[in-house]
Amino acid sequence: MMHLTPAMQDFILHWGEMGQKWGTNRSVAQIHALLHISPDPLSADDICELLNLARSNVSTGLKELQSLGLVHSSRKLGDRRDHFHSIRDMFDLVHTVVESRRAREYAPTLKALQKVRQEAEADATPTAVKARIADTLETMQMFDDWYAEVNRLPRSVQLALVKMGARIARFLPKAKSPD
Repeated sequence: MMHLTPAMQDFILHWGEMGQKWGTNRSVAQIHALLHISPDPLSADDICELLNLARSNVSTGLKELQSLGLVHSSRKLGDRRDHFHSIRDMFDLVHTVVESRRAREYAPTLKALQKVRQEAEADATPTAVKARIADTLETMQMFDDWYAEVNRLPRSVQLALVKMGARIARFLPKAKSPD
């Protein structure tokens, strides 16, 4: 069985703290962190022992991680237990997290804003408030449309854009300074 070094423990603990900030249970994030750094798939029993978590906590955490598409199970010949592993490729992992959060958080907000904008047109909502709602929706929709367009690009192009970062601005027209 794997031995957790102090650096590995720190990684797992930090990932657990970050998980709480991302809206995930600390132990679920720690399970993910362990599976992310583990060179080999681990059984639920291994995870329980390494993280000192209750079996029920690990089972629930693994189900949640599987439902998010962050963890997959596999079998080993001669072993009836499932063994779990995280997405190994970091690009795929980030993509899965972004898509999951978009589906859970961003898309429902866009839908709610569309409904609110329609309601505001039919009731006594002041013009300035209607404009603010419309601007919020249009801006959020613009970012969602941009994300969808970038998501359709080949992975190699996406990686090139990410690596280029803000340097892409040199290809754009210069903005006039607001005197």
